[in-house]
Amino acid sequence: MPSVNKISRYDRENPKRIIVIGVGIVGASLAYHLASKGAQVTVVEAQGIASGVTGTSFAWINTSCAGPDPIAALRGGAIAAYRQLETQVPGLTVRWHGALWYGTQDGRVSPACILIERARISQLEPNLRQPPQQAVYEPEQGALDAVAATHTLLAAARALGATVLTHTPVLGFAIQDARVTGVKTAAGVIVADTVVLAAGTGTATLAAQLGASLPIHASPAIFLRYQAPSGLVRGIISRHAMEVRQDDEGTVLAAEDYVDDAPENQPAAMARRTASAIRNELEGAEAIVPEFVCIGLRPMPFDGVPVIGYLPWRTSC
Repeated sequence: MPSVNKISRYDRENPKRIIVIGVGIVGASLAYHLASKGAQVTVVEAQGIASGVTGTSFAWINTSCAGPDPIAALRGGAIAAYRQLETQVPGLTVRWHGALWYGTQDGRVSPACILIERARISQLEPNLRQPPQQAVYEPEQGALDAVAATHTLLAAARALGATVLTHTPVLGFAIQDARVTGVKTAAGVIVADTVVLAAGTGTATLAAQLGASLPIHASPAIFLRYQAPSGLVRGIISRHAMEVRQDDEGTVLAAEDYVDDAPENQPAAMARRTASAIRNELEGAEAIVPEFVCIGLRPMPFDGVPVIGYLPWRTSC
């Protein structure tokens, strides 16, 4: 995530004051990791915890990519980082049940994927009505409850001394001698040595206040939840008709591409169409019931490469 003012070596006797703007899963993770290194962390959020795209995320942790992948090492590193984080933060749990995909048209590949036959596919997902002859399987992929993980990371950050301020919009930045010295809120200025922007689709707007243009756009996707019998889906299934997984409580989660504003592509219509696809694909899914559907806006860099580092900005802003 973009930062203003560089973070120097941590000094636990004189900790750096760092403000993280945004309290989705990225902001929560930053808060925890910075606090664990001795920083004095304040998290500022305009709304509630995980109220943005985190709350409507399919939360698939994967290394797959359609076409050449300039950040393959970063994807693989994320898998390892999540596994390490599970050992450090009590209560943080990832479902490492792997992902299975077939019949897709995006040319998705992964450095750790394997090609498996129908017998193995049926073992992995026994409720598939008509398992394909072959499928691509990635055993190292996983998923999590992004909202629960955000709360867990924030609890760990608070235990290390971090402060979390929700319903506190950032109104601007305090600047002195060509340095950002804090953020302005309705309650006053919060002083900082470094400010980290982790506000999802709002990050570009914040950066613009500092004269920096970030190549980020809000990419819409449709997020769906269904009431369903437990044990319907073991891992993650991705194919052209559906992309689904199931959580520990039995809720089936699905994600669909946003197409357009046509009536047949509105969220409610997509929920019905996806439910039909799930019933056709999975034995025992006849009774699934739509529970929630919405359009989520993902902060996506135009070139697909994460925007991480320090902002160049004009001293005249």
